[in-house]
Amino acid sequence: MSIRIGILGYGNLGRGVEYATEACADLELAAVFTRREPSSLSIRRKDVPVVSVSEIGQWKDKIDVLILCGGSATDLPVQTPMYAKDFNVIDSFDTHARIPEHFAAVDAAAKAGGKVAIISVGWDPGLFSLNRAYASAILPNGKDYTFWGRGVSQGHSDAIRRIEGVQNAKQYTVPVEAALEAVRSGKNPVLSTREKHTRECFVVAKEGADRARIEKEIVTMPNYFADYDTTVHFIDEKEFNEKHGGLAHGGFVIRSGATGENGAHKHVVEFSLKLDSNPEFTASVLVAYARAAHRLAAEGVKGAKTVLDIPPAYLSPKTAEELRSSLL
Repeated sequence: MSIRIGILGYGNLGRGVEYATEACADLELAAVFTRREPSSLSIRRKDVPVVSVSEIGQWKDKIDVLILCGGSATDLPVQTPMYAKDFNVIDSFDTHARIPEHFAAVDAAAKAGGKVAIISVGWDPGLFSLNRAYASAILPNGKDYTFWGRGVSQGHSDAIRRIEGVQNAKQYTVPVEAALEAVRSGKNPVLSTREKHTRECFVVAKEGADRARIEKEIVTMPNYFADYDTTVHFIDEKEFNEKHGGLAHGGFVIRSGATGENGAHKHVVEFSLKLDSNPEFTASVLVAYARAAHRLAAEGVKGAKTVLDIPPAYLSPKTAEELRSSLL
């Protein structure tokens, strides 16, 4: 029997989840839930119902895993604890500094409802978190470095769009090339947040909006821009659509370490991603962890988890026997 998936929120990430479920024979898309008027929302799968979020309570026994596709700034801190009481849920909460408090809120809700919730799923936090965990365990004498971009950050772009007076926005995270090369060479530099990345924002302001206020709100925003050298460009809608329509992203996790007597032998472990579509790739990660959430729920597990808690075999549609014969 297929795992029944629900999508809450049908923006770029929600559309990516729809594509990802179609690629998995063991999953089926059961419904898309929206805060908009359902009749105004057109999804790819015409055989899948689009339902008002106000009616989601009627789907408790019709959804195996609900994938939450809202933003981390304001949506997920409210939605994930709310829906974890009634559904097994997956979210992509990516405000790193607030993950502990988000986990605590979701854990309490999921345990109260007897459900499984896997939070902060994606590639960072997510796959990059796993690579940091593996490499630091293997090379305890060393340092972790993470670089993102050059690419569009969905969470940061969403945070800008929520500022009063902003019509549209894209934010690009840009690695500082000199810092990246110093790490790859094994020099183990001590780098501040500001020395590793810059942030570049392209903003379409609403007519009559106070651009100086918008720029100040962006560059001083805690957890998003305050710790970085941030450049804000105001452009018109035409230029925005022509030059900033894509959602490419990527990055690198590097562990530089040493083994042997007095650290005589140097090692550099690097994991990298180059993504044409950040939301579609992130959606594919969410769907794999939805499979894991379903398996955990079937085992009677309750409460919140992160990618660090999930056995890799739970992500795959293959059996344990098939994995041992094909991947080991």
